[in-house]
Amino acid sequence: MAIAEQVRLHDGSTIGVEVHGAGPAVLLPVNPVPIEGAGAEELRRWGADPALGRTLIDGLADAFTVVAFDYEGHVLAVPKPDTLTPANVAADVTAVADAAGVDRFAYYGYSWLALAGLHLALRTERVAALAMGGYPPLGGPQAEMLKVTTATHARAVSNATGQPRDRKPAAADADWSTAEVTLSEGQTRQFVTLYEALQGFDERAALQRLRCPRLVFAGSADEIDYDERWGGVHVSMARPLIDGRADLEALGWQVRVLDGLDHMGAMQAGAVLPILRSFLAQPAQPAQPAQRA
Repeated sequence: MAIAEQVRLHDGSTIGVEVHGAGPAVLLPVNPVPIEGAGAEELRRWGADPALGRTLIDGLADAFTVVAFDYEGHVLAVPKPDTLTPANVAADVTAVADAAGVDRFAYYGYSWLALAGLHLALRTERVAALAMGGYPPLGGPQAEMLKVTTATHARAVSNATGQPRDRKPAAADADWSTAEVTLSEGQTRQFVTLYEALQGFDERAALQRLRCPRLVFAGSADEIDYDERWGGVHVSMARPLIDGRADLEALGWQVRVLDGLDHMGAMQAGAVLPILRSFLAQPAQPAQPAQRA
């Protein structure tokens, strides 16, 4: 039986949280309510599953206490143009865990929400296990994504709508080269704020501080070229895992590269659940420092 909560976040807004199942706690920043109608068709057009969050929840709730909260949907509905920083996102996730009554928890996020999980684990020892999908913890495209989000924000300003429109996948979750900006100035600027805060982040030094079990995966075809309208950059989520696998494993990471899958393909439940369940089911081990690579 699901338990619903409303949790206050760093900017005073509130987010809905659902708790399902029983067992070790897993925090999932996903939408627990399947999207229907025109919104569902739009997501399918982008290769996304309108019921992805619900499928992930149902696929884990038999063995885990799943704490689900649609953080991406929330920040699009209630933009945080000046305050969507790694520290504030970590504080928001911690508030969700507090409201759900869980002290130690695993965390799984995909794309920018995976990056958020990394910065959460760097800020609290409450993370018992960290699973990142679709974003490399070493060699991450922070500089490239700042260019993409800056260009996206500039187009939103140029459109001068001032109003949120139909939702498009945020940040790195879609090929913006074929999209028109339908997000507002505030919605897009919050992602500029996020990636600005990540410039100069020393990944290798940070990863050496992690102690919890950690997993990263991406599709082998997770490569996106953005044309000049969107910053003129190539964003690779796969290559840092392929080329840097030995370094990551030396730093204590389990690394999985999913053959033939792109960014959207590797986030689908059929790809995620077998990897995630296997990782989360591993016996708990004492915290170990990362090894220098």
